[in-house]
Amino acid sequence: MFQEKASANCLNTVTISTEDGAFQKKGHSARVLSPEEAEKLAKDQVLVSEFKQLKLEKEAQKNWDLFYKRNSTNFFKDRHWTTREFQELKACREFADQKLTILEAGCGVGNCLFPLLEEDLNIFAYACDFSPRAVEYVKKNALYSTERCKVFQCDLTKDDLLDNIPADSVDVVTLIFVLSAIHPDKMHLVLRNIYKVLKPGKCVLFRDYGLYDHAMLRFKSSNKLGENFYVRQDGTRSYFFTVEFLSQLFKAAGYEEVVNEYVQRETVNRKEDLRVPRVFLQSKFQKPFSET
Repeated sequence: MFQEKASANCLNTVTISTEDGAFQKKGHSARVLSPEEAEKLAKDQVLVSEFKQLKLEKEAQKNWDLFYKRNSTNFFKDRHWTTREFQELKACREFADQKLTILEAGCGVGNCLFPLLEEDLNIFAYACDFSPRAVEYVKKNALYSTERCKVFQCDLTKDDLLDNIPADSVDVVTLIFVLSAIHPDKMHLVLRNIYKVLKPGKCVLFRDYGLYDHAMLRFKSSNKLGENFYVRQDGTRSYFFTVEFLSQLFKAAGYEEVVNEYVQRETVNRKEDLRVPRVFLQSKFQKPFSET
């Protein structure tokens, strides 16, 4: 059971203690690095060559398809925390059993999609992914039903969502650990694409990697593509967001900021007696009721 406790030293921070002694903290302040971590990042200034970066961009879909070929549906755990973390999935209803239309942009193999459909029978979901193989895994899932969801392959940076979803028809868009895999120069294209299908006054619910997350600190300099942007050994890429960068990105695409904060938590490995610092951004951005 989580216990919430407001921090006396920082009004925009909430610290949550867990039974295993770990913590979760929300707020607008970035994680403070240790001297050793700061020194490591300061040394990591060598970037991957331009030739290799262009190759990674060209082969992005291929690399994600190979990722799902290797890992099938077994890599990510089902995300049963979504409705707990994003109360908007319930709060945006005008009445209790109102039917919601959602879009999961970047659905992977359905680790978020299917728990949502199981938990809430009054949801119809559009879902899309960059990887054709991931989309096929979703369609083969025993819980998949065309009466409750429509799944399709889509490159959100160039394929028009209006080809599959009516304009201004979606109540909630989830963008969970998706934007970080896209080159920063193309992120705005994703947000503008989503904007077209979202109803005025409705929200994008965002969760992704935050600055100084443990995963960021594990990268070597040979994996650095740019500021806060890295490539994994398998060719897939990951960007680590600041609240400032994300805010500017959404606002430039026409959205209004509702919530935008870091979530800092510890992952505890009791077997190895390790406490690993994780940092995410959890945010909500709204499409205005009227264009200005």
